Amino acid sequence: MYPRLGVLFICLFAAAFAPPALGQEYDVLLAGGRVIDGTGNPAFYADVAIRDGIIVEMGRLQPGRARRVVDVTGKVIVPGFIDLHSHADGPLYGGTGLRSPDRRRRSAPNLITQGITTVVVNHDGRSVWPIAEQRSALEKAGIGLNVALLIGHGTIRRLAMGEDFQRPATSEEIARMVEMVRQGVGEGALGLSSGLEYVPGRWSTTEEVEAVVGALYESRGVYITHERASGADPMWYWPSDTTARPTTFLDAVAETIRIADATGVTSVQTHMKARGADYWGSSHAAIQMIERARARGVDIWGDHYPYNTTGSDGNTVLIPRWALGGGRGANHTEALQRVLADEAQAARLRADIAHEIGRRGAAENILVMDAQDSSLVGLSLAEVARRIGGTPVDAAIWLQVQGDSARPGGVHVRGFSLSYYDVESYAQIPWMATATDGWIVLPEDGLTHVRVYGTFPRKIAYYARDRGLLSVPDAIRSATSLPARIMGFTDRGMVGEGMQADLAVLDLERLEDRSTFFDPHQYADGVDYVMVGGVFVVEDGEVTEELPGRVIVQRGSNN
Repeated sequence: MYPRLGVLFICLFAAAFAPPALGQEYDVLLAGGRVIDGTGNPAFYADVAIRDGIIVEMGRLQPGRARRVVDVTGKVIVPGFIDLHSHADGPLYGGTGLRSPDRRRRSAPNLITQGITTVVVNHDGRSVWPIAEQRSALEKAGIGLNVALLIGHGTIRRLAMGEDFQRPATSEEIARMVEMVRQGVGEGALGLSSGLEYVPGRWSTTEEVEAVVGALYESRGVYITHERASGADPMWYWPSDTTARPTTFLDAVAETIRIADATGVTSVQTHMKARGADYWGSSHAAIQMIERARARGVDIWGDHYPYNTTGSDGNTVLIPRWALGGGRGANHTEALQRVLADEAQAARLRADIAHEIGRRGAAENILVMDAQDSSLVGLSLAEVARRIGGTPVDAAIWLQVQGDSARPGGVHVRGFSLSYYDVESYAQIPWMATATDGWIVLPEDGLTHVRVYGTFPRKIAYYARDRGLLSVPDAIRSATSLPARIMGFTDRGMVGEGMQADLAVLDLERLEDRSTFFDPHQYADGVDYVMVGGVFVVEDGEVTEELPGRVIVQRGSNN
């Protein structure tokens, strides 16, 4: 009898101290891989266990404790990427973004297949108003990744000033904007964006922006600004306009530093550039300006994308709009020929075209993407000039005259207005986050920018793994814990116990951005698994179309 009691005691003791709910303790176990945790630390071996959307344990773990085990041997587990500058949703993208009626689009396939699990939207001063309306629509629709919302300075400026916005705002109008910032924050926005190169933000003063940004200080919101210029002058400037004094990118950086310093608000100089062949190399001056400001305590950061062409480069029209007459569909060739017939107007026109060619990267860096004459596709403007025996300015005029008269410019061209010298300089900076400046696309959407498919894999694989401009852990940090720090997220951006299970599993040897400008709709290779809140949105390289994303409305929380 007593031996039997002893056995019973041992069994009860073992049951009391055994792991609870054996075999049901974890929802998913990522087993056999290495972890690059997002802090910049080197990789280490660890299994990662997930329950209820949270990382609950890391280390050498027993597979039998999980409902599902995913073998990731030979791969790395990293935090899901946080895209600090995204156009995945917003007033211009309601039908083609995260509020689309199309579930495929709301699953954001081109973004999640890069490893992106969180996007920050409403950039360049543009947002839905009120913020509560956008938040509600996103929460009801179901989305494939997490979203953080910003208030658009341009949006509230137009609301405060009506259509009379081509002037500085009055103190009363600024006060209305400040109240709208407070309202937007109360409805779930985490900060403010501005588009100071765009309508209506280009007419704002620094003092106005300071006052509006200052309203974020109490809530610890973030300010992210599209600069007044990203090169030697703003995109709206033409040499023929003798009334305007061009603002440079370095002027814009100085303004952002001033606003960050005056308000104490975390500020981001977004999609940092050095646009235009005559401005290449200026990245070093911009970096030094920001580093000097940071050294004296200014809370300023930057982000960039790792390509040498911009979004607006894809819509390059080398002939100024004033010479083309009317809108899209008008006979632009006839309008151009009338200008050319006037000697003074023709000289003015040629000066503007020459300026735009330089601003778009010079003739050898401007490519014909689409044309009625298919033999032109793939040629540079310099090659077109040689074909016709003229100058690049002659070539730009010839393309309109010989091309589609209803299309501004006659053909579709893309400028490559940035230098990889500057792009590489930005890529190495420890306070510089990676961001796509991209949007959601589907294969039927036609030509698009390669950054919408490949930004994060390119930064890690090409700049870090292949080129060694920074380490792979540092490249991953620039996509994870760094943007999390900027946005004030404390529950994501790192792989650690208690963190959200927003994760990506990468095959570093295979990792590559495959999208090209002539064949853009190609997912990156080597992003094998992506989880949002513990739910697989990419599984074995395939999009699942699950919609587990949430709107992040509090700093440090996902609800």
